[in-house]
Amino acid sequence: MKLLIKNGLVIDPANKIEEKLDILVENGKIVKIGKNISDSKAKIINAKDRIVTPGFIDMHTHLREPGFEYKETIESGSKAAAKGGYTTICCMPNTNPPIDNQAMVEFIKLKSSQIGIVDVLPIGTITKGREGKELSPIGELYNAGAIAISDDGDCVANSEILRRALQYTQMFNIPIIEHCEDINLTAEGVINEGYYSTLLGLKGIPSSSEEVMVARDILITREFGGKLHIAHVSTAGSVDLIELGKKMNVSVTAEATPHHFTLDDSMLQTYDTNFKVKPPLRTKNDVKAIKNGLKNDIIDVIATDHAPHAELDKHVEFNNAADGIIGLETCFPLIITELVKPKILSLSQAISKITINPAKILNLNKGTLSVGSDADITIADIKEEIMIDEGFFASRSTNSPFIGRKVFGEICKVIKNGNIIYEKNSRK
Repeated sequence: MKLLIKNGLVIDPANKIEEKLDILVENGKIVKIGKNISDSKAKIINAKDRIVTPGFIDMHTHLREPGFEYKETIESGSKAAAKGGYTTICCMPNTNPPIDNQAMVEFIKLKSSQIGIVDVLPIGTITKGREGKELSPIGELYNAGAIAISDDGDCVANSEILRRALQYTQMFNIPIIEHCEDINLTAEGVINEGYYSTLLGLKGIPSSSEEVMVARDILITREFGGKLHIAHVSTAGSVDLIELGKKMNVSVTAEATPHHFTLDDSMLQTYDTNFKVKPPLRTKNDVKAIKNGLKNDIIDVIATDHAPHAELDKHVEFNNAADGIIGLETCFPLIITELVKPKILSLSQAISKITINPAKILNLNKGTLSVGSDADITIADIKEEIMIDEGFFASRSTNSPFIGRKVFGEICKVIKNGNIIYEKNSRK
């Protein structure tokens, strides 16, 4: 099928395009981009008053399969991704069993190709079983199709193992995605350590539990090389350390989640477990620092850290509740509402953090609307106000603190390899 997308505001940060243009798609590829394109054989998609961008890429998705299918599956997560504007998602390896061998990588790839909605790219583990004791067969994981390695949910506590992982991955030029947490400092903490942990009588997690590991990882990478990516940055101190690392020419990149630039620890006063995440929601000053980090390109990527949990995981005592928030469907509207409308980020800058920036970090030939590239395209209305309710989600879980909130930015249509995989409403 040929598709002709007309009258939309095309935003392609990779090519520095922000202009009203038409895009012609044929055989799954973008074959032409320009003004006043016509083709009598193409299906016309009217994108008037809408933006047209490369399909979004999420570096940090938890799909829960295998092992926790009652929370999410590759299929339900793929549907949630498409509804959120994503055409490519990277699945974290904290499944059961974890993605620490060739067979597991191949399982993820086979299952996602059979479903055929979005590209699901596996991230392998740094260590076997995510136990932090012995390196995974990184070459085997890479050759099977893993695009990065991470023990996400766990930090690599042993500095020598992290060093060897950084040295090993240089052979393949893939990043190590680090969950930075000193578990000795975290102990049994459940929220940010400070005023509200004291007020609520909940054990706190100090900022330093994240920052000491960010500093350590940057220093090890500076000495031994490799590509380091810091996951879900939550503190002002971490932003400062990442900025310092970049100034020292360390190959370090970072991501922030919508909940960490939108919510703060004062919102925990209701003991609502939907606000319980790790790293925890921090202070208003930390939220401001993360926004500044995004604005100044210290933080390169916005990732969802989509972490679905069933009601039985969340509707328990706060201390016992699972950590995590679903994010694939709410990420884009939160970016528009919290960052673009207040003019913290330009529209092009915001789109770069969910398209070309993650593509570059992961060595993917994606994130652009260049002629010849795959026709992975998202069409959205950034002026449309929408209500987030439980019926809003395609995910199997609904553990979101944003339910009941009005936001701007509706995904209208998503195209993957020239096929429409999500459509809000048909438009004549």
